[in-house]
Amino acid sequence: MSRIGKKPIVVPAGVTVTVDGHKVTVKGPKGTLTKEFNKNLTIALEDGHVVVTRPDDSIEMRALHGTTRALIHNMVVGVSEGFKKVLNLVGVGYRAAVKGKGLELALGYSHPVIIDEVANITFSVEKNTTIIVEGIEKDVVGQVAAIIRSKRAPEPYKGKGVKYADEVIRRKEGKKS
Repeated sequence: MSRIGKKPIVVPAGVTVTVDGHKVTVKGPKGTLTKEFNKNLTIALEDGHVVVTRPDDSIEMRALHGTTRALIHNMVVGVSEGFKKVLNLVGVGYRAAVKGKGLELALGYSHPVIIDEVANITFSVEKNTTIIVEGIEKDVVGQVAAIIRSKRAPEPYKGKGVKYADEVIRRKEGKKS
């Protein structure tokens, strides 16, 4: 049995979970998320807990069991607390600014890099070099942060670029003269 899949999901106060067949809707203070899951898995709401069970021990069902439970847990955490990624800009002249609901980055190119607004995602900038990406969907927050980082990934010699706040850049030694 999947160790992740068999753990029940605790529904915190202020969050309502609605199970309609295989469609799960989670409503909380930060918003509402709806997702449809595999029809073979059984999703049930039992006295303040969401429980996911699988019909058999086939490889496909074992894989889906833990994944489905993790996705529902991420939905519950997203609407109650939200998710956040912090990125740092390292380099002379590198800076960020919020323009409307999007983001404008100066990353050493001859032109500014524009990141358009994304639904349910908010950008905030601290001290021109720290970008905070917040939202209720964990996968979307991670994807937007990865897109921002890809615009100028950190290089290993000087460490310049856009990096995650908790990322450690392995540095290389330069040329010897």
